[in-house]
Amino acid sequence: MYYIECMKTLTVRLPEALVAQIEAESRSRRMTKSDVVRERLARTSAANMRLPPTYEAIADIIGSVKGLPPDLSARKKHYLKVGGYGRKRHR
Repeated sequence: MYYIECMKTLTVRLPEALVAQIEAESRSRRMTKSDVVRERLARTSAANMRLPPTYEAIADIIGSVKGLPPDLSARKKHYLKVGGYGRKRHR
């Protein structure tokens, strides 16, 4: 379960339907409403730690460009400097 030693109190207002769900789950699982809410919040925050949708959309093409150095992501500043990025160009 959860340890009470580091807990803070937070008061929130929830829609009646959601409170009814939490109360029903609390009764059926024989745990406090607070434990049910903490568990739901923990699940939600874990789900948010997944890869962003933009990564998932391009995952299949990562590494498919030929001719780039294999360590480009680790040494991008080096390659920008070598390539002349940021220098003033004469007109």
